[in-house]
Amino acid sequence: MQNSADPDVLATVAASNGRRFLGIGMLGFLGALVIYVAFISPPSFGWQVFLIALGVVSLMMADAMRRSTAHVLELTKTELRDSGGVVIARVEDITGIDRGAFAFKPSNGFLLHMKNPEPRKWRPGLWWRFGRRVGVGGMTPGRQTKYMSEIIAVMLAERDGA
Repeated sequence: MQNSADPDVLATVAASNGRRFLGIGMLGFLGALVIYVAFISPPSFGWQVFLIALGVVSLMMADAMRRSTAHVLELTKTELRDSGGVVIARVEDITGIDRGAFAFKPSNGFLLHMKNPEPRKWRPGLWWRFGRRVGVGGMTPGRQTKYMSEIIAVMLAERDGA
């Protein structure tokens, strides 16, 4: 969970290979199947165009998920970032964290509340940012995201003096 190569990194989260294979494979299979159905037993022209478009979008989503889940999330004392250099959230801007069962969060993950809205961004299967909320998780192992969320909670408690 801690990256020994970089002493500044407090915790890391990476997509598990099994979930990656299953998620990307299912989206790719869905895209190929829908395109196959569109050509083998073509419905009316409008539906055929819709099925082909749906298949292409599914294949594009599978590729986007493949590229995004190849990254690793890293938590330092100042920021949460991915291995591609994208800063997801600065620790100083985090106002709260939701880890509960009924929170609107990704699977096996947590939700960060931010002071200011940030531009929308989405890395399928790893994290998303929408306004003042950042969701981390999806194809990630629960133990890694739980460890990271607990470190963030401790950092927030120390910062707020609780």
